[in-house]
Amino acid sequence: MTTDMKQQRNDGVETSVVDDIPEILPVLPLRDNVIFPYMIFPVLVGREQSIRAANHSLDNSKFIFLAAQKKSNIEEPSENEIFREGTIAKIIQILKLPNGLMKILVDGLIQGRIINFTENTSFFEAKIEAILPKHEEPREMNALIRQMSSLFKDYVKINKNVPTEAISAYENIDEQDRKLYYVAANINQSIEVKQSILKKLTIKEQLYEIIRILNSEIDILQVEKEIENKVHENIAKSQRKFIIQEQIRILQDELGEDEEASPEFMKLKDKIKKAKMPKEVEDKALEEFNKLKKTPPSSPESSVIRNYLDWMIDIPWKKRTKDNLDIRNVRTILDEDHFGLDKPKERIVEHMAVLNLVKEMRGQILCFVGPPGVGKTSLGKSIARALGRKFVRISLGGVRDEAEIRGHRRTYIGSMPGKIIQSMKRAGSINPVILLDEVDKMSMDFRGDPSSAMLEVLDPEQNHTFNDHYLDIDYDLSNVMFITTANVRYNIPLPLQDRMEIIELPGYLEFEKSEIAKRHIIPKQMKAHGLDKYHITIEDDSLHKVITQYTREAGVRNLEREISSVLRKTAREIVLKQYENGNKKKTTNRKLIIDSKKVEEFLGVPKYRIQKAEREQGIGSVFGLAWTSVGGEILHVDSTIMNGAEKLTLTGQLGNVMKESAQAALSYIRSNAKELGLPENFHKGKEIHIHLPEGAIPKDGPSAGITMAMAMYSALSGRPANSEVAMTGEITLRGNVLAIGGLNEKLLAARRSGIKTVLIPFENKKDLTEIKPEVTEGLEIVPINSIKEAIPYVFGNSKTKVQKKKKPVKQSRKKSE
Repeated sequence: MTTDMKQQRNDGVETSVVDDIPEILPVLPLRDNVIFPYMIFPVLVGREQSIRAANHSLDNSKFIFLAAQKKSNIEEPSENEIFREGTIAKIIQILKLPNGLMKILVDGLIQGRIINFTENTSFFEAKIEAILPKHEEPREMNALIRQMSSLFKDYVKINKNVPTEAISAYENIDEQDRKLYYVAANINQSIEVKQSILKKLTIKEQLYEIIRILNSEIDILQVEKEIENKVHENIAKSQRKFIIQEQIRILQDELGEDEEASPEFMKLKDKIKKAKMPKEVEDKALEEFNKLKKTPPSSPESSVIRNYLDWMIDIPWKKRTKDNLDIRNVRTILDEDHFGLDKPKERIVEHMAVLNLVKEMRGQILCFVGPPGVGKTSLGKSIARALGRKFVRISLGGVRDEAEIRGHRRTYIGSMPGKIIQSMKRAGSINPVILLDEVDKMSMDFRGDPSSAMLEVLDPEQNHTFNDHYLDIDYDLSNVMFITTANVRYNIPLPLQDRMEIIELPGYLEFEKSEIAKRHIIPKQMKAHGLDKYHITIEDDSLHKVITQYTREAGVRNLEREISSVLRKTAREIVLKQYENGNKKKTTNRKLIIDSKKVEEFLGVPKYRIQKAEREQGIGSVFGLAWTSVGGEILHVDSTIMNGAEKLTLTGQLGNVMKESAQAALSYIRSNAKELGLPENFHKGKEIHIHLPEGAIPKDGPSAGITMAMAMYSALSGRPANSEVAMTGEITLRGNVLAIGGLNEKLLAARRSGIKTVLIPFENKKDLTEIKPEVTEGLEIVPINSIKEAIPYVFGNSKTKVQKKKKPVKQSRKKSE
């Protein structure tokens, strides 16, 4: 408390006064305050219990016991929530306020302690023990008083909240106990700290306690003062530095001096000149440079301008790598890195041939579309290596913010250019190969559509003036070779598809996987597992077993994992045998052969089975061909006729398109029943059921139309179908057979399943020229125009018709081979 809020009594506590104090006194709980003896202090009373206690004291002896609450936020404290130590005081004056509150002026007399509370329920009342000051050893007391006095003076000097007049008032006090309580009252501390003084029952103990408190407070205040001084010094230095810099700048302007005064500015300007920027870009950079010179270094704008200039300098403007235009060398490198993938390789060779003639060409934007693991990303790296260009990969999967492509404007904190400009900086040349991976995985939200921002990047007519939001200048991307990859074509927006040359990368065929494993995967994994020095041979049959029975994928990622697993277990066997023989030295002369049995021992039971066509001819059972994302498959179609409602039942988890194909097949058979040799009312009282086995696998598409038509015709006519014939094709109500897709994979599935003859739509005859001879070898491929042309091949009862249709087939086979 400050001295203007307290007054000191000039006389000591007389024994007669102590004798007048009753043993039972009303107790007044205090919030946020501790009253010490010799203090005259106004107390505001508002609680009903406290008002009753004050009135009781005023009506009787005017003595009252003042004790602090343990928690000031409790409105109605209990006996346990009041400190037992406090001060016995006398009410000098009482003032009732209009709002129902009461203001009483109390005079602290002597320290006291609650012995126990009475059973009075209207207010707190307790038996009080008065604690009289005891005489202590004078020399120790004098030493303690001197120590306290010195600390109190230091405390007042440091603490701004205690007025300096408190020291004068303190020096006018003679009694030791009064000095003690005066210092205690003037310390700015919590209730708990002040209460710790009252808990000490002798003046000596109280003096030790208050000296401890003063020492602690002075240490804290000194640290606070040091911190405050340092803050003031830093502010003063910054202001002084700013003023000096402004004076220097004004003097330089007056003298006409330029940035030569600062080596840092000279170095920065030299970098701008050496960057070989276009004229308008260099003007923009110099404009920002002049702004930087006039901006104080302490200003946040200074770091923003400096970062901007650093980006402008680091981006390549003229530097380019020299293309390797040797077509034979390019093809050699592409063949070294990848087996197959002829279309992309041919496209790159064509591009190199054009560059040999014109030296520069725009529009080289390719899009590789294919299932995972077929080598799209690695092919992009191989192209960059073949051309001798820098390679940068940008992953677009999950990108949903336009600013990821175009960058943020400089007004935002922490802004930076987009992924395109960042990639150019990483490449360090203006003609890198940039691979935009997973272009079909971009999404959009409230922050913009990144696929729309890509339209400018991938448009050869626009990307020579690509404008990044951060740089806010035109940047030429026309020399960049962009390659994009995607898994699904229809997920790419149509405007984006229109700007790219789509190259389909189908899944690898079995013989291609086998060659990739021999040329690339096995040598790589041998080296990775430390087996390259051992004579280990993986037989062709065992490799084929891994490909067909342990993996089912379009690419080769799982194949690499399975081969890795086989080699790990082989390495384990080698090490175990070395330890069993007691020879810890590596013996690399021993030959190891991994056959089919070893593969099954290492990899366990085969995960997949190869679907083989049944050799027995069956009524209502026909074989079709299906395309899947992991290759082709044989498709069993079973049909049966039974008595029942006139309806067509389809099972096997068929899609809507396949259901419509079945309905079209039935409609064709009904409308042409006479020509097909069936009774006109064959469907009366009959239910036709078509089932495609492996019902857990969803099936859809129109290419099974011819297969379902033949299955129904076999069941209705009672004629067994040839089990060595498979077919594919979409049908119409007039019986025409329309073109299908995935012919390569379907023919491979037929060959793998032991099919001898394959019926395909006549419109797909032209596709045979692009199919490798390894696929068509051993197959008789028959193009057909209608369902009627297929019947002789499926049921084999018209040799004349078959011979007539075979002639063009042999020609087409010769052309395809």
